[in-house]
Amino acid sequence: MCLIVFAWQVIPGMPLIAAANRDEAYDRPAAPAGWWKEHPDIYAGRDLRGGGTWLGVTRGGRFAALTNIRDPFDRRENAPSRGALVADFLAGSDSPQDYVDQLASRATAYNGFNLLVGDGEQLIWTSNGREVDARNGKPLAPGVYGLSNGSLDAPWPKVVRTKAQFSSLLCQGAPAEAFFDMLSDTTQASDCRLPKTGVSLEMERLLSPVCINMPTYGTRASTLVQLSKNGSPILNEKAIR
Repeated sequence: MCLIVFAWQVIPGMPLIAAANRDEAYDRPAAPAGWWKEHPDIYAGRDLRGGGTWLGVTRGGRFAALTNIRDPFDRRENAPSRGALVADFLAGSDSPQDYVDQLASRATAYNGFNLLVGDGEQLIWTSNGREVDARNGKPLAPGVYGLSNGSLDAPWPKVVRTKAQFSSLLCQGAPAEAFFDMLSDTTQASDCRLPKTGVSLEMERLLSPVCINMPTYGTRASTLVQLSKNGSPILNEKAIR
């Protein structure tokens, strides 16, 4: 998952609404969202190479999602799959806080990640990135947030733009299709607003849209998640490529 905007404890009766795009190499095999045979309470897509997932929910209302941190100078080929962090939380029974606390001692073994874990009562963001943020590893306050391949709410153009659109759609009570339209935006950001993440300027441009479309890499799927207090979780996925 490379872009996720979410509203936590903002809409009455609906603790969490999240809209996300998964960006990945086109040749990396993956299964679409569905029920997992070995964990029948999990509904999620699946990375068929690493075995984990980028985003999922459970029948009981657990939620987890992951974005990678873009840092081309600190990437290890032998690091464990980050997708296991999502799958392990969904399959387990630890509270979000307990899971994050236990992860802290081994977080540096992974390449850079942002991880969201929640259960309807708590939602926690944790990261092993270099930026210091007092919210890391602690329950989030109610609000609208955004994550891409930097830290929480890093002012990347796609995060700023999508958070604003997402908030507007929530205020309008917009239908699901409007959120998917938001996630399909292919507009590149102007050079003066691009972050500097260690890749070339041309690559920053290509990676700047909400929906990425490159020859071998881009947005593979868009997802809308809704967790309500009195109903089953809803996860709608739309394949892009």
